[in-house]
Amino acid sequence: MATNAAFAEIATLAGDPARAGMLHALMDGRALTASELAGAASITPQTASGHLSKLAAGGLLVVEKQGRHRYHRLASPAVARMLESIMQVAADQVSRRKPVVTGPRDRALRAARTCYDHLAGHLGVSLADSLIANKQIELTSDAGIVTARGVSLFDKLGIDYATRKPSSRARMLCRPCLDWSERRPHLAGALGAALCAHCLKSGWIRRIDGTRAVSVTTKGRGAFRDLFGIETV
Repeated sequence: MATNAAFAEIATLAGDPARAGMLHALMDGRALTASELAGAASITPQTASGHLSKLAAGGLLVVEKQGRHRYHRLASPAVARMLESIMQVAADQVSRRKPVVTGPRDRALRAARTCYDHLAGHLGVSLADSLIANKQIELTSDAGIVTARGVSLFDKLGIDYATRKPSSRARMLCRPCLDWSERRPHLAGALGAALCAHCLKSGWIRRIDGTRAVSVTTKGRGAFRDLFGIETV
């Protein structure tokens, strides 16, 4: 069980505006350099270096070295779930205040985005709804299973979700993740990650630079409609 001191340490690490900006930039599941994260947080590379050292020491980030470059990524799916939950609480607080006009970037994030390594936003929730309605997955409040119909669908698509692991520890196959913008669950776990990777690899979606929003391609609109009965824009 986490002590109050450990809880406070993690809250303090995530609560700094600059560190929060860098953590948010890593929510698309990719690894970024210190310079890229400094730009995302609007701080100097020197300042970013100190923040990143604290985040790594606190277990929120891991650092990978490739050649002369050092890349930073979220330490685990648990960290991503924590950040998504904070975003949900923050969104609830904003909704109680005076409404604000959302710009194109906000609308894009709400339409479709990555949540660490799986799909979120309206697209992610619609995919989960479709899989549940077609009895291809079953979700409870904190876990899920893939049914025989689901196995048939994912085998047909060539999605190998059973072997996807973020680390040496086994990952939950299928679970709900409460979506902060839709207020309903999208699909996470190894299956959610594999489905997201398949959508990117197949050209159904593409990343939008400078944000974790993704756009649905013409090919993707046809695939989502034919395979899942989802109409996208």
